[in-house]
Amino acid sequence: MTFRGMATVSYYAADHAAARAWYTQVTGVEPYFLRDGYAEWRLGDRQAELGLVDARYRAPGTPTGAVGAVLYWHVDDIEGELARLLDLGATLQDKPQDRGRGFITATVLDPFGNLLGIMYNPHYLEML
Repeated sequence: MTFRGMATVSYYAADHAAARAWYTQVTGVEPYFLRDGYAEWRLGDRQAELGLVDARYRAPGTPTGAVGAVLYWHVDDIEGELARLLDLGATLQDKPQDRGRGFITATVLDPFGNLLGIMYNPHYLEML
């Protein structure tokens, strides 16, 4: 198999310091790796990496705003986590949707313009 799992997802932010503080609050942990314009957290059961990149390092011509793929992070309580994200300043993009067989997704826009997906995923729990 070529693809073995998600290694790192990167979000961009023009106000890197504010975004770093926001994601530290959202995740509940400090970044484990820091350098100028970059912060990285290891999260969850499989230690997936979330990278936060200063927008000045965005490749020229890269679209900005709510575009591209949505990466969904598994959460045990979709309604509770969605409410918490909204309380922390995220904006609702896609309300909770029952996708069938126990899969529920929701998407917010973080305060820095990135799509952030959350999902209750029974398959994720089965794999653990």
